Amino acid sequence: MAIIIGREREKKELLTIYHRDQAQLVAVYGRRRVGKTYLVRELFKDDFAFYHTGVSPVELNNTNLLEAQLTAFNFSLKQYGGDMLARPTSWMEAFDCLRTLLIEKCSTKKRNVVFIDEMPWMDTPRSGFITAFEHFWNGWASAQDYLMVIVCGSATSWIQDHLINSYGGLYDRVNAEIQLAPFTLNETEQLLQLQQVTLSRYDILQLYMAVGGIPLYLSYVQPGYSLSQIIDILFFNRKAKLRDEFDRLFNSIFRSPENYKEIIRLLSKRQIGFTRSEIIDRTNLPSGKGLTEILRALVACDFIEQYTLFGKGKREKYYRLIDPFCLFYLDQVEGLGRGDNFWRDNENQPKLAPWRGRAFESVCLMHVDQIKDALGVRGVSSENAPWVMKGTEDQEGMQIDLIINRSDRVVNLCEMKFVNTEFEVKKDYEQKLRYRLNYICENVSRRHNVQMTLVTTYGLKYGIHSGIFQRVVTMDSLFKS
Repeated sequence: MAIIIGREREKKELLTIYHRDQAQLVAVYGRRRVGKTYLVRELFKDDFAFYHTGVSPVELNNTNLLEAQLTAFNFSLKQYGGDMLARPTSWMEAFDCLRTLLIEKCSTKKRNVVFIDEMPWMDTPRSGFITAFEHFWNGWASAQDYLMVIVCGSATSWIQDHLINSYGGLYDRVNAEIQLAPFTLNETEQLLQLQQVTLSRYDILQLYMAVGGIPLYLSYVQPGYSLSQIIDILFFNRKAKLRDEFDRLFNSIFRSPENYKEIIRLLSKRQIGFTRSEIIDRTNLPSGKGLTEILRALVACDFIEQYTLFGKGKREKYYRLIDPFCLFYLDQVEGLGRGDNFWRDNENQPKLAPWRGRAFESVCLMHVDQIKDALGVRGVSSENAPWVMKGTEDQEGMQIDLIINRSDRVVNLCEMKFVNTEFEVKKDYEQKLRYRLNYICENVSRRHNVQMTLVTTYGLKYGIHSGIFQRVVTMDSLFKS
């Protein structure tokens, strides 16, 4: 078996399910390119009784979808020993052919794994796919003690709606759901080491800020190159592997991708994101069920998150972009016509500072557990959110990147600063922080201890103004497991 970086919890759960003595239906889902197929294939490839991957509608130009999917399914049946000559004419017939193929294999007392990858692609309009799969599982497969069926997909909302939260024939039929998240910085570092890529943690952090913890994107990184060369190879060279990835990514997951991309583009413009009403005002998308489904799907696929600002009512939900790749692509790549060596020529220019600051903040928000661990409170429950106070004629607006409101009655006000040396606090910045600190102290319970906390790359430079920070978390802490 090939080396599988991380995924310890997911591997343990899948292997536990594998060793049960009953039929099992398992749903594995997560953002596209996150490593779902690799995980299942490397764990169980020697036990596959049948393995099939749906055909991307993008590759089919959205024409003759049902016929193409059935043809591909028939090829997979033949590969695993099926003797059917003609292509099935419907999904009901196709799954009956699969049942025939599996009958003999399931008669032996050996675990047989059926892996259907990218299942959402197979459910083409008016194809009857779900009805046929329900019939296959409920009518036969669920009674086969040695059968384990794993279904997988990047259209996470489809998996949730049609399988996990189904109110139809598959209601309460899924035995386990496993959602794969992008790699952490720790897992990213492990993968790069496995690929013999030698980069400092400062450079790995910047790479992560550009591509996120997406294993496929990270697999493109080759040893022997500097960070600037790697970024140029991935994004800016004429044959850059990720130059067209943004469109490919959304086109492969969603049937009406332009609406999804419009929201992503909007959310890329502001760090705290927008409320639902603001999204409606700033886009051409109508309010209603359609927008609800788009937002829910983007959350399910780990592109955006829904959250509540610190101190605000639970009803006022914000949506913000959390996918580093999308942020980097829209901020630095799309429509700018930059040259082959753009990053090499500009990596030290001040104009990149706004992106670096925002991207670092996003990475920190993805590693709140590591920040809490560095503070010695990883096991303490907390509410984690930014805080924003809009300015008025009489008062300047204020923002705190992250507030960790802990159940042990301590509130950490976290400032994130990406710099290439120790962070130095100047007098005006200390005054600004002290103003924010005093405001929060006046507006939380007196039983709470409020601490200014710095999250930065190389630590805090001692000086007459540095005492404003009571706790400091460095980049190395973000790389902890």
